[in-house]
Formats: sequence, C-alpha cells, structure tokens
Amino acid sequence: MGQEFKCQGKELIQHRGRGEDPGSGTSMAEQDPGCLHGKKQLPAFTWEVRANDRNYHMQFKKRFAFCLSKQKYAGNAIKTAKYNVFTFLPLNLYEQFHRMANIYFVFVIFLQTFPVISTLPWYTLLFPLSCLLIIRGLRDLIDDIGRHQSDRNINSRPCEILSGKSFRWQKWRDIRVGDIVRLRKESFVPADMLLLCSSEPSSLCYLETTDIDGETNLKFRQALLVTHQELVREESMAAFDGRVTCEEPNSRMHSFMGTLAWRGGTYPLDSERILLRGCRLRNTDVCYGLVIYAGFDSKIMRNCGKIKQKKTKLDRMMDRLVIIIFVVLLVMSLCLAIASGFWAKMFQEKHSYLSAFYKHTTPAQQAFFNFWGFTILLSIIIPMSMYIMFEFIYLVNSCFINWDLEMYYAVKDIPAKARSTSLNDQLGQIEYIFSDKTGTLTQNMMSFKKCCVNGTVYGTGTGNEDKQPSVRNSPLSWNMGPDEAPC
Repeated sequence: MGQEFKCQGKELIQHRGRGEDPGSGTSMAEQDPGCLHGKKQLPAFTWEVRANDRNYHMQFKKRFAFCLSKQKYAGNAIKTAKYNVFTFLPLNLYEQFHRMANIYFVFVIFLQTFPVISTLPWYTLLFPLSCLLIIRGLRDLIDDIGRHQSDRNINSRPCEILSGKSFRWQKWRDIRVGDIVRLRKESFVPADMLLLCSSEPSSLCYLETTDIDGETNLKFRQALLVTHQELVREESMAAFDGRVTCEEPNSRMHSFMGTLAWRGGTYPLDSERILLRGCRLRNTDVCYGLVIYAGFDSKIMRNCGKIKQKKTKLDRMMDRLVIIIFVVLLVMSLCLAIASGFWAKMFQEKHSYLSAFYKHTTPAQQAFFNFWGFTILLSIIIPMSMYIMFEFIYLVNSCFINWDLEMYYAVKDIPAKARSTSLNDQLGQIEYIFSDKTGTLTQNMMSFKKCCVNGTVYGTGTGNEDKQPSVRNSPLSWNMGPDEAPC
C-alpha cells in the first residue's frame, strides 16, 4: 500500500512542466517507469511551495481585474472589514439605497423640486432624510470599526518564524508562503501548514478544531517519517529545501492532495499531514510547520466568502410593504386625479365667465398635475419619523445587550457583545434547530460517580476516594488515543 501511494505521488508530480523534476534534472517517469503503468492520469498541480525561499514566491503574479495584477502567493494578513476611508461613503450610500423606503423618500423629494406641484420646499424633506442616512451610516461605521479592531488583533498575534538560522518572534501578518513556523502548546495555527515534526513520539500533533467545525474533541495529525527523523534541530530546519506541489487554494476543508519532493524522494501528502488555520494546538509542547496557504488562500478564509449586506426578516418585510403601499398610493392618487379632471370640466362648463382663467390649461392637464400633487400630499402614509425611530431603537438595544448582566458568562468571564447593531430583531426568531447529537445542546458536561478497576470500586461513598488504581498490576490495559489524551 505504501509503495502504491509513493507511485501515485510521483505520478502527480510528473504532470508539471514536462514531467521533469527541477531539483534533479530527471523526469519522474525515468525514476520509476512502472508507476504510470495502468493508472489513470490525475490533473496537474500548479501550486508549488519551496521551503525557506521567499524570493521564489514573490516573482509570481496573477491577473485579477483588467490589466491589474497582484501576488500569486498571498500574505497572511486578513481583512474582514467592509469599508476604508475612501470607500465608506459611496459603498454605504449604495447599500442604504437598496432599501425601498430610502428610494421612496428620494422620489418624494424629487417631486417637491417642481414648483407647480410642490407643497413644501424640497430641502425641508431633505433634512430628515439626511438624519436617517447619517444615523444608519454611523451604526454601520461602528460595526465596521469593530471589524477593523478584530482584524488588527488577529494580524498582530505573535508567532515564531524561522529567519536565517534561528526562530524570531514576529506577527501573523509577517508570515509568507514557504516560511517555517514554530508553534507552542495552546497557540493557534496562523496559516495552513504542512506538519514537519513535533515534540511528541512519531511527530504526532493534537488539535482542537472548535473554530472550524465546533468539535471540542481532539484530532491528531502526524508528520512524514522522513521529516520526523531528519528535522530535529534548528540548523536542519534552516537547511530544509523541500518542495511541495499541490492543488490550488480551495474551500474543501477536509481534502488535500499533494507531494513533497526532498533529497531525491517524493512523498505523498493528504489532509492528515496538514494543520489548518484556526485550529488550536493541544497536548503538544512544540511543533513545526511549513506554510502552504496563507491569508485569504487558507481554507477557512476561502469558506468565509465575500462580505455582503445582511437583511433581517423585518427589513425584507418592510421593503415589501413599502412597495405595496406605494402602489396603493398611486392608485388612490390616480382615482383622485381622474375625479378632479371631471370636476374641472364640469366647473368650466358651468362657469363659462371664468374661462379666461383656464384658457391655458385643459381638464386633462389639471388632472395630470393633480395626480402628482395628491401623490405628494398622501406621501406621509409612509412616515419618515418611524424609520428614524427604528435606527435609535436598534442602537440603544445593542447597548442594552452589552450591558445585560444576566447574559454574562462568569465561568469563562465572557460578557454578551452585540457585534452588529442592525440584526437585533433576529434574536429569538429561531424556527428550527438541527443538531447531529445531544452534546451540542448539553455541552457534554459529565461528572464522575463510580467505577470498578480490577475488582476494586472507586468513587464517592466507597472508601477509596483518594486511592489511585494500580495499572501496572492490573490485567486491564489500554492504549490512550488522541481523543483520550490528558488535558
């Protein structure tokens, strides 16, 4: 089985270029011609990572818009905020005018600019609309400032990066593809990395993936035997010149295919060798990894998708109601305009001596102007003050959530925090709960009661509360798995 995997790894490498190994100058087919016999060729891998060689990765560019290009291998800094100094005003206005109420208010202000049908100066309505846009813009700005602060905190986390022949403390944002990073117990994995070795036997590494899949049980990863045996000192890490060839960055969290070429050998890689960004190192003192995907190329960031505007059920319902009310308003204005046209015609026929006042207008023209006049008069059917009050309610309610002592979790010293001031009305609107196990709801909190080991009962009320079972003399024995590793 191991030989088959090795042949498959060589087959994956052979598709690059002309099947030649740049390090040895010979093709993979020449090294092992039997590997390709009777096997289906797999797609070529175009993502190549060279250890301890930043200059190699910096020379590659990729086009992303028109004639603009950027680095193919992204840095490790991330950005989840929607706005910056230059884009806040246009983007925020663009998002706000996706609300039907704002479009409706602008339409009414536009009608007020015509003196023939205007009832009030147009700027008298512009002021409350400006207040509405400013309040909503300030709420969005507060939310985005929180995202910027979160990005800075994450990008400024400390880590040890191999620089020259020794490891130096730097920031997460300083990590580049091809760097070798040293992780210590309880630290987070800063990028998608290939596990090279660890302080555990056989270079095992235990991870907690709560931030990725919500699971609290530990998962293990294991380094290749060759890197476990050879990379034992910092000098060997600095001299490591392995080359990883793998698939392009993608969002498949539990899938990875690639090969490691080093010292004339080729070794297959799978997801069991990869440490994903966002995992937490547990029960392992030290481990070393080679950065494969960094920043937005990492799998967890690929799954985040683009930041888009979120609308609550109330917002969507209000948009539909505005459209319905606007249609009703137009129908009412049309009926009143038609009635006013008939009335004007009857009035002119009955009072012919006033014809000099109506010689420049006809009943149809009067009905047309009256239609827009009635539209303006009845436009208060959608009150602007209601929307301004909504914005204040959202803002104050989010403050109440942050101040609520009953939502404080004293066990972990975590208070409630409203990360968005525009989604408060979604709280309590849960319709369905899908759970794969009861542990998701019960927190898997179990307390020890009693057990029997080699005929001796241990537990409360047995008289052996402080006595420890002797495993050495006991016929019972077991191998501790990764999920049973001591915390």
